[in-house]
Amino acid sequence: QLQLVESGGGLVRPGGSLRLSCTSSEFSLDHYAVGWFRQAPGKAREGVGCISYSGTMTHSAASVQGRFTISKDDAKNTVHLQMDSLKPEDTGVYYCAAARICPYYSDYARADTTDFGSWGQGTQVTVSS
Repeated sequence: QLQLVESGGGLVRPGGSLRLSCTSSEFSLDHYAVGWFRQAPGKAREGVGCISYSGTMTHSAASVQGRFTISKDDAKNTVHLQMDSLKPEDTGVYYCAAARICPYYSDYARADTTDFGSWGQGTQVTVSS
């Protein structure tokens, strides 16, 4: 069973940057679309974005467009979430998950978590001064 692992979280000041990574030691991510989600304390998990299995198409929630970028490094079997211009409201646990394709949503913040599987354990991102 595909198991994903996230890393790269931490504490950063507003306006700063972090790069999260999502990888699998057992399966090639070449065959999977990978979505990123986040969950703030007391709130529902929301979508951040998704990258196609080929890495040629990405989708992003309106709240992170222009600040967050999803990319694939096939040589390292890793998907990255580059987060720039971070805001306190970006604080939360960030998860990656897999799907056959990136589902369509009018806004990826409303992504249906049941469309994805093989969830990682999450990595904490805290944006605070």
